[in-house]
Amino acid sequence: MTTEAAPPPGSAGTPLAGPTAEDFASVQQSAEFAELRSSYRSFAFPLTVAFIAWYLLYVLLSNYAGGFMGTKVFGNINVALVLGLAQFATTFLIAWLYARHAATRLDPKADAIKARMEAAE
Repeated sequence: MTTEAAPPPGSAGTPLAGPTAEDFASVQQSAEFAELRSSYRSFAFPLTVAFIAWYLLYVLLSNYAGGFMGTKVFGNINVALVLGLAQFATTFLIAWLYARHAATRLDPKADAIKARMEAAE
């Protein structure tokens, strides 16, 4: 079986030209890249710190506040179980928030940088 299509660039022994190290360095120094990095950091760092603090609070309460954690909320469900399940819920919530943030704020900026680099080839 043969095809009429030409082989993709770079597959027939010819190297595919791409951005150079200098191109990457100039993009890294650009205001556009700094804005992308700032947008990522302003979202990721505060949420990471908040989640670690929330997790450590749960661990400390489990270790040192056994009476409080053993308090029954309803039936056989106690505070420890509710807070433990809340850990899972917040993990999924943060993942969803990050995906939404990345899709609306990070990806368009990254795509613009990528397009500019590919156009310079």
